[in-house]
Amino acid sequence: MQPIDALRLSPGPIKGVLVKPIIQIMLAITLAGGALMPAGGPLRAAPGGDGVFPFATETHTLDNGLRVILIPISGGGLMSYYSVVRTGSRDEYEPGRTGFAHFFEHMMFRGTKNYPAALYDRTVTGMGADANAYTTDDLTAYHLSFASSDLETVIRIESDRFQHLDYAEGPFQTEAGAVYGEYRKNRTSPWEVLFEALQAKAFSRHTYGHTTMGFEADIKAMPTMYAYSKEFFNRYYRPENVVLLLAGDFDSAAALALIRKHYGEWKKGYVPPQVPAEPEQTAERRIAVRYDGRTLPLLVVGYKGQRFDPSDRLMVAGSMLDDLLFGETSDIYQKLVLQEQSVEFISADFGFNRDPGLWNIYAMVKDPAGVPAVLEEIDRTVAAYLDRPVTASKLENLKKRLKYSFLMNLDTPDKVAGRLARFVAITGGIEAVDTLYRAYDAVTAGDIQQAVATYLSPKRRTVVTLKGRD
Repeated sequence: MQPIDALRLSPGPIKGVLVKPIIQIMLAITLAGGALMPAGGPLRAAPGGDGVFPFATETHTLDNGLRVILIPISGGGLMSYYSVVRTGSRDEYEPGRTGFAHFFEHMMFRGTKNYPAALYDRTVTGMGADANAYTTDDLTAYHLSFASSDLETVIRIESDRFQHLDYAEGPFQTEAGAVYGEYRKNRTSPWEVLFEALQAKAFSRHTYGHTTMGFEADIKAMPTMYAYSKEFFNRYYRPENVVLLLAGDFDSAAALALIRKHYGEWKKGYVPPQVPAEPEQTAERRIAVRYDGRTLPLLVVGYKGQRFDPSDRLMVAGSMLDDLLFGETSDIYQKLVLQEQSVEFISADFGFNRDPGLWNIYAMVKDPAGVPAVLEEIDRTVAAYLDRPVTASKLENLKKRLKYSFLMNLDTPDKVAGRLARFVAITGGIEAVDTLYRAYDAVTAGDIQQAVATYLSPKRRTVVTLKGRD
């Protein structure tokens, strides 16, 4: 998670968000035998019938390697179209060349000879479509929501820009300057400053050591790298590295025929990045950061996690620790936020990454002198779970919340596709969804204790504190 840059976040955490009690009750009734009716119409059972994902899906792979995932949901007349590029800042392994994944999020709206930027914009606006994009560590996603009757137009303009993006050196330099301006603007946020320092300190070799924006020196030098930008695009924007994800009210056969027509001539050529493996961390790392502005003190504790593997029950148990130990129902939250009111908030995100990333606990502390006490409280929380297993009821309630919140965020085509985008980027498909939720169901109190012992060891963590001007 990167709370420092909301515009770059994927659309919602994969594990979902907490659901209000009344909605939980309604969904519980549904799961017990009622008929869940989303905005797009009745649900169709997923293949196999035993998974959590409630919609039928089709997956096709074109001869050039382009994967197409179709999720038809009858009724409503609306749909969402995601082009998921399985390249993010993780793929920027060459020294001096960070920031280009995010840069192309901008450049992809610069147009082609067939659809220059102004014509592309007019076409999208004329359809009343909502078009946007975002970049993260593991992916870049381009998405549109629109009336299903405009699907052919969307396929035509999207296939065109992915195959024929065209820009001269002047517009390239202009956009590169705008990206540097965005970086400097983001640096006015203390969270941006903190997380940039955290990642650089936590990783010595892996490309997770830089943020999605990239290193400042690289961004500043970007206007001189016109030739390299073409190389980057030709290397990663290839059919084998892109997945199309369509959800909503459309005819699958007709959609697939249009995709074959417009994407079928796209040439292969993907070159995998040479991402270096991160050495095992054997000792705690610490860094204090000064922020040139006023802010309450910030504390982040980043533990080395594990790459996403939903078939690994220990990894799945580890990903549940953020909710169990530091969520809004946790003892530490009740103590620090509600009772003592010594922190503005404390939260955690033990998310999913293609390679082992950081599982972060973060807090905003009201009194600078209280930062060490908050860190001690985090350590006590971890020690408590090592000493005694989580209760069966608490673990079961968490499992229900994870499932309910995931389902309740599938009420529009855009949310359906958006919830799946990171799974698609990390694994290449959506099969991991059902695997993950079956693994959640199988996690035991013993697994939770083992995960705490394995992942929340001080030798695996990096502690960063940030203080502003007095």
